[in-house]
Amino acid sequence: MKTIPAKAVLLVEGVSTPASPIRIMFKELGSAPFRVAHVDSIGDAEKYLLDDSPDIILLDLCPTGVDGLGAVRRLQTIVSEVPIVLLCEAEDESIAAQAIQEGAQDYLIKGQIDAGELKRALLNASKRKIIEGIKSIEKERAQFTLDSIGDAVICTDTSGTITFLNPVAERMTGWGREDATGQKMADCVRIVDANTRKTILDPMAKAASQNRAGSLPSNCVLIGRDGHEINIEDSVAPIRDGEGTVTGAVIVFRDVSATRALERELTDSAQHDFLTGLPNRVLLNDRIGQAISLAHRQRCLAAVLFLDLDGFKHINDSLGHLIGDKVLQSVAKRLLECVRAPDTVVRQGGDEFIVLLQELKHPQDAIFTVKRLLKTVADVHAIDSHEIRITTSIGVSIYPDSGLDAETLIKNADIAMYYAKKSGSRSYTFFRPEMGLAEDQLVSKGHDLWHTLDWYELKTGSTSTTRPVAEHADD
Repeated sequence: MKTIPAKAVLLVEGVSTPASPIRIMFKELGSAPFRVAHVDSIGDAEKYLLDDSPDIILLDLCPTGVDGLGAVRRLQTIVSEVPIVLLCEAEDESIAAQAIQEGAQDYLIKGQIDAGELKRALLNASKRKIIEGIKSIEKERAQFTLDSIGDAVICTDTSGTITFLNPVAERMTGWGREDATGQKMADCVRIVDANTRKTILDPMAKAASQNRAGSLPSNCVLIGRDGHEINIEDSVAPIRDGEGTVTGAVIVFRDVSATRALERELTDSAQHDFLTGLPNRVLLNDRIGQAISLAHRQRCLAAVLFLDLDGFKHINDSLGHLIGDKVLQSVAKRLLECVRAPDTVVRQGGDEFIVLLQELKHPQDAIFTVKRLLKTVADVHAIDSHEIRITTSIGVSIYPDSGLDAETLIKNADIAMYYAKKSGSRSYTFFRPEMGLAEDQLVSKGHDLWHTLDWYELKTGSTSTTRPVAEHADD
């Protein structure tokens, strides 16, 4: 059997006779559990501790030459890691209890203990001190870890009072650890919904009260002490002690402002034309859908204007694509200047643009904007050293007469634009139902021609090298 080494005990007791009750108890216990060294005063104890460090200090509060609390403090300044067990008279129990708050491990009332109780008290005090040391190391290690990670960490107790911030949390909130500790979480940290600007209720209080982990809603903003705003993502969890009792909550959050900005940039680039910055076809359908909903609610109209530049290919061929791109940018800028705030200008692609007009009372209300568009596009465009003149043709479809959805309205405005081109440049035409029928007949004739060629090749075994294409009459 392995022999357990005896614990070294320093007995600080003013009674020098070996017949003191405590020293008799040690004799009853024998030499196995403890090795006892005895001093008469705090001064002698301090000298002893400078040369040797016992496993346990057993301190008699009176008489030791100083008051009991002062004696505990003096010993702890020399050997803070050594557990102290107090001996006191029954009338001094309140002083002993206060000494526990100062760091002593336990106290025994003289005349009310025996050797067995003395042994248990000393060994338990030694174990508790070891456990405290381990917890202290773990706490220091945990704090080092929390201070080193890239996420912000804030801890609160069950009442919502801040007990800890790591350096990242200090930087993000603008609150130093000393200033924030002891303050209510709601008073130091304000989190709002990025869209509604409504304050988010303290998620830590919810985690502590419900004893379960959670997180903030998406798209939240942290408002710092100086008013600056940071987009954040977080997780929240209750803090439990060794017995599973909730003692507080912890929130871990990170700055996602760069990520959100990139997401917005990617979304914006996916919905806008890279050359002109105008919305593109992806965003157009959504805008038309909103305009249709608004028109339905307010019993008004919406108009889709399809613009195609006249002779733009000649500009590209004669002056180059760089000049052509600048012409498109100039046209886009002028179109924007002709519409109201609720309206939308879109680059459909190539030299085609679409303008969405909202909240019209009558179809004729679109004519005023159409004429402005025709004029502004036709005005001279000063591009580098060139004075460029270009015109446009416009087709107009009206909701609900020309279509009930975005696809139909765009298609019919496109058909009307081709009819406008038949009338010559710088003209406009409203869509009429018969235009759609003529278009369908043209497409049908084209399909019949394709089928005829397929039948001929199947019968003869020959393959045509060129096939005729159905064309618009004005091309």
